[in-house]
Amino acid sequence: MDYIYAALLLHHAGKKVEESSVKAVLTAAGVKADDARVKSLVAALEGVDIKEAISKAAVAAPVAVAAPAVVAATAAAAPAAEEKKEDKKADEESAMAGLGALFG
Repeated sequence: MDYIYAALLLHHAGKKVEESSVKAVLTAAGVKADDARVKSLVAALEGVDIKEAISKAAVAAPVAVAAPAVVAATAAAAPAAEEKKEDKKADEESAMAGLGALFG
């Protein structure tokens, strides 16, 4: 993702996405640039209209869709937590019953 972020940052700054500029951004961010990955990124972005690709991606995946998924995941996790509490309580009760048998 660092490589893509570097390309997006260059695009946003109005700079050309070239190997040397991508390497410079990565180095400035403290990331060791892999020459092969930089070359493949630049080659993959050659001829791509980044602005158009971003606008299409924003339309295809609206953020509001993620919210119901988070709510559903949270709701599904809540009963599991309650079940664990009940199981723990049942285990404690059975342990206490066993101790009561020791003392008659």
